[in-house]
This record gives sequence, C-alpha cells and structure tokens, in this order.
Amino acid sequence: MILPIRAFGDPVLRKVGKDIEKDYPGLQELIDNMFDTMYSANGIGLAAPQIGLDLRLFVIDVTPLAEDEDYEDIKDELAEFKKVFINAKILEESGEEWKFNEGCLSIPDVREDVKRKGTILIEYYDENFVKHTETFSDIRARVIQHEYDHIEGILFTDHLSALKKKLVKGKLTKISQGDVSIGYKMRFPK
Repeated sequence: MILPIRAFGDPVLRKVGKDIEKDYPGLQELIDNMFDTMYSANGIGLAAPQIGLDLRLFVIDVTPLAEDEDYEDIKDELAEFKKVFINAKILEESGEEWKFNEGCLSIPDVREDVKRKGTILIEYYDENFVKHTETFSDIRARVIQHEYDHIEGILFTDHLSALKKKLVKGKLTKISQGDVSIGYKMRFPK
C-alpha cells in the first residue's frame, strides 16, 4: 500500500524514533508498504517518521544507482544494496567530510550540498531481527546517514549554514502549506 509522505513542518519529523520490539504488530506489512511508498515517489530511502510513525525504522534501496556512471567503481555493491534498518545506532563516523547534493521526499524541490563523513560503523537489526554491525562507505554511507537523521528527528536542512537556511526558508514554508507540485502522495501539516 502506498502511504502519504509527511511534508516539512509535520511534528512527527522532529520526533526521535522509538525502538521496535521483535513482535511489533504488522512489521513485515509496514516494511512492504514503506518500500512501495518509496518506489512510488522514486526515492532510494524512506524512514518511518516520513509516513507518520515515530519508530526507529528505515528502508534503503540504492540498486538504481548501479546504472549511474558516477558509481562505476562500486556498481556491484550498489546492485545488491537493498536493506531494512531497525533500531539502528551509528557507532562511529570517520573519514574525510565530503559534500553531496541531497534532497528529501518530505522536502520536495529543495536540494542542497550537505557535508558528511565518508564512512560509518552502524549497528542495526534486519527485517528478520538478526543483529548486524557493519561498516559502510561512499554513497551507501551517505544514504544511511540521511535516513538515520530522520529517526533522530533531524532533517538534511538542519545541516545547512545559517545563510543557506535563510535562502530556503520561503520554499520550506510553501512546502509546509502544501504549495508545491509533486508526483506522489503527501500529507501537509497546514
């Protein structure tokens, strides 16, 4: 089922997510719905707060990036990178900070350069509640960090300089009021 994505300004996007228990009712259906919702919006990541749930859950599928010539050197890794992250905790961020032009399904038509560390060590449970501790680098780390921020109540615009925040403020206000043209289901706070 395709769910509406919560727009900038919705209070749920600012909540720190709660841990999920193994017996959370309808967990697999929720995960399936999140993937369906993400695909319908042409996204590569989606976190539970973006569909109105303050839970520590996000899904990622960067397999479309395997066809992008910018990622030729890691295309095999990207071609198989579809994951569910439950109760994730980033244990360490390391490496050089690098800028990348990020966007967000909850903030349509706004893209800005964000600096993030190049490598992360993360602990999480998969959809079968098997615990993993893994290191990720490159665009995979970037997407994980972006989605992880969502379960911490942080948006990519929070990483912008004061000047950039002023420059996008008008766009963000319009988004929160529903004054934006999008090709997927959204729910607006005002």
